[in-house]
Amino acid sequence: MSGERKLPPVTAMGMVALALVALAVIYLSAHLPEAVSVGPALALLGAAALVMLTAFVLLHKVEGFAWQRFYFIAARALLAYIVITGLILYVFLRNETSGAALWTLIAGLALFALDVPLLIGFTVARYAE
Repeated sequence: MSGERKLPPVTAMGMVALALVALAVIYLSAHLPEAVSVGPALALLGAAALVMLTAFVLLHKVEGFAWQRFYFIAARALLAYIVITGLILYVFLRNETSGAALWTLIAGLALFALDVPLLIGFTVARYAE
């Protein structure tokens, strides 16, 4: 095992970002349909975006990483998660969510749709030859 290359903690960072997104969406969803302050949710989503971006930048600095495999897997996972987030968005629209809460939920769903494929792509590509 000493021959393994050192990789940044992309999985841990991705899970932290996923938890932050989940907290933001749960916070908003728990207060609907009444008016809700989107400030705390935006702060959580901003932190999640920063963690995801940092993970991707750290990963990009790794020499010899299997980027072709990463993008191949992540692209297919992204297609699946676009469908999943579309279905979740449909539920919010069907329940007549609107205004700032809707746009904040859309941002959270977009981060969710990007984070999970990042995790899946990294998990597969890290073991590629």
